[in-house]
Amino acid sequence: MRKTILATLLLLFSISLIAQKKKALVGGTLIDGFGGEPLKNSVIIIEGEKIVKVGQVGSIEIPKDAEIISTEGMSVLPGLWDMHVHLMINGHSDYTYWDKKYPPLFRSVIMPAGAKQLLLAGVTSARDLGGPLEDVIGIRDDINRGKLDGPTLYVSGPFIQHAPYPGTEQFRWGVNGVEDARAKVQTLAKAGVDCIKLIDQDQMTMEEVMAVVDEAHKWKLKVVGHSHRPEEIRRGLKAGVDNFEHTGLATAPEYPEDIMNMIKERTGNSNNKLFWTPTIQGLWNYDYVRNNQEHLDDPSWKVGLPDSIVKDIRQSIAKPSQLSYNQLTAYRKPTLRRKFTQLKEAGLILMIGTDSGIPMTFHSQSTWNELDIWVRELGVDPMLAIRAATYWPAVFQGVDDKVGTVSEGKYADIIAVKGDVLRYIDLLQKVDLVIKHGKKVK
Repeated sequence: MRKTILATLLLLFSISLIAQKKKALVGGTLIDGFGGEPLKNSVIIIEGEKIVKVGQVGSIEIPKDAEIISTEGMSVLPGLWDMHVHLMINGHSDYTYWDKKYPPLFRSVIMPAGAKQLLLAGVTSARDLGGPLEDVIGIRDDINRGKLDGPTLYVSGPFIQHAPYPGTEQFRWGVNGVEDARAKVQTLAKAGVDCIKLIDQDQMTMEEVMAVVDEAHKWKLKVVGHSHRPEEIRRGLKAGVDNFEHTGLATAPEYPEDIMNMIKERTGNSNNKLFWTPTIQGLWNYDYVRNNQEHLDDPSWKVGLPDSIVKDIRQSIAKPSQLSYNQLTAYRKPTLRRKFTQLKEAGLILMIGTDSGIPMTFHSQSTWNELDIWVRELGVDPMLAIRAATYWPAVFQGVDDKVGTVSEGKYADIIAVKGDVLRYIDLLQKVDLVIKHGKKVK
């Protein structure tokens, strides 16, 4: 008798668990990531981790055992990507100090905090471009195993460059010759990184640059290259770098003509797409943040961090106008519009990335700020901006069959916000609903 009762209870418990895994998002306006007309009165059926049906109210059957989540009056869209984050830093202004004091806490405290902040901000996938190999691989894998909250991570591990800056050897690897360049890439590939990050390639020999890119491609890894200086871009283009980052540290008003010609030649080949991640929100918003410091006290960036680290970060940015990191910003910002326009008009595929973690740039706020600048200040169509933060990153990482759009068979990485994001993109600063792999996390 007892066995029968126990078996019945176990069966009911199992049925209950199955039912809990079914969800129905009902009533919202769906922006699916493909760029077509938004679907009003949408219904999205989720079973377990996957989306099984997408349709409209009245034309799709909602399972009776599904948890119904109303999205009435909301914009529903794929979980966002941020294609340039640094989980090892959290907005502190003194890199030298940070890199000396906090590496022992990267894995246990600092990286998990940054990952959780990203997820709560609606970022369900992110690319970490520069960090200690074991730490960043460990964080990525712990998130994938469900041990930590955070976006699905794609990581490069350490930067590859001519020589590490003093005190950065843990996450910057220098190369000395072609064979060493290949060996470093092989080490990263065997460790399981998702891409290779190349920086200061104008200080390497061209043969070393070619070796890095060629070896990475042999391992089916794409190469992300810094683009701060013209020669970095030239060498990266010659070597076949897949994705460039930033818009330059200097004050030149535009990209040189020869570089633009090289870019246009590359974008003329439909089989060899060229991606660019401008990462401009930190520069663009600096003067506003400097003059409106309430942003620096937003509690969202403190999530997961102990009071001691919060205090340390806050003290380091107490006088924003005096930070050496930003002294050239007033000269650099006027160049951004022209450079962004050049890139857009050259046929590049632009992606949302933020350099999140740099001074006064927090994981909890960076991504929506980048989207906001693109749309509000630089005139990018909101739908194209959203695709730059959803569809195209998934394509670049080769996972567009799994994520990047709200479509049947893909993982249920979905966010929703009250209101119309195609009219008011800054609504993304407060994401109301976050679902990652079918699990409601916010």
